[in-house]
Amino acid sequence: MQLTDVWFVVIAILWIGYFFLEGFDFGVGILTRLLARDRAERRVLINTIGPVWDGNEVWLLSAGGATFAAFPEWYATLFSGFYLPFLLILVCLIVRGVAFEYRAKREEERWQRNWEHAIFLTSLLTAFLWGLVFANIVRGVKIDSHLEYVGNLADLFSPYALLGGLVTLVLFTFHGAVFTALKTVGDIRTRARRLATGLGIGAAVLAVAFLLWTQADSGGSASLIALVVAVVALLAALATNLAGREGWSFTFSGLTIVAAVAMLFCSLFPDVMPSTLHADWSLTVDNASSTPYTLKIMTWCAAFATPIVLLYQGWTYWVFRKRIGTHHLAPSGGH
Repeated sequence: MQLTDVWFVVIAILWIGYFFLEGFDFGVGILTRLLARDRAERRVLINTIGPVWDGNEVWLLSAGGATFAAFPEWYATLFSGFYLPFLLILVCLIVRGVAFEYRAKREEERWQRNWEHAIFLTSLLTAFLWGLVFANIVRGVKIDSHLEYVGNLADLFSPYALLGGLVTLVLFTFHGAVFTALKTVGDIRTRARRLATGLGIGAAVLAVAFLLWTQADSGGSASLIALVVAVVALLAALATNLAGREGWSFTFSGLTIVAAVAMLFCSLFPDVMPSTLHADWSLTVDNASSTPYTLKIMTWCAAFATPIVLLYQGWTYWVFRKRIGTHHLAPSGGH
């Protein structure tokens, strides 16, 4: 296996980790309006992800940085062609982060309600846009012989891409509902589990349609295996949620996301960004990569730093592993 192939796998793993962790993060943000009935319950939901949401975004920074260093042509074409969707995602992530930090700075209900609306809207929009972006990456876009994107914004909103956006939106919300049931107690836990059932059924219908479309369009044997794992895991997540086994349900909902994203990357390889204008103009792991020396240095740095980051983030989740409820909240309107 060449280093270009290794770094394609590394970038795939980084995106899988990001969507697994930030998926329930976005889902909980969306549930602040779909599930929470009052200010106290919204505080509970926000507190379930309060200690970890910013750590989850490290995976996004790592994925973007790795793409820039390992595949500069991919990075350049992707971020120039998808400039407006990425700009909107960036604005949403900034506003979302500010909302988490500033919501509790004042106790006025209107102040906190406005920031909570911002958390909901930015979570919903970002969850949809990530699916839209990755659907376009896998399906292909207009890339010319100079390896430059020559399409327009409207080209990014094909039926396949819109379906991809709906899949990530509903699947992340389902993942967030399962996480909420795992992390809370009392009535909100019961309602989260009930809501997860409906969301899971919707996610199953959308995800199966999207993954089968992807398999028929560009899939192979590896992507087919990942597709089967994703579907089985999603059904298992629904079954264990109905049985009240929140830990297993969260494990299987996470496995669904892992397998689904893995399937997209299996369908993509060896391309990193297919051209819909001519197959020879597609960006691949070979024509979009950095020099072998650069990849070698990156490999040594990643081998040293990755275990440290994983241990630290794992420790964070262990420390904040306990369930919470409205009776755990401080008397004030803060965290």
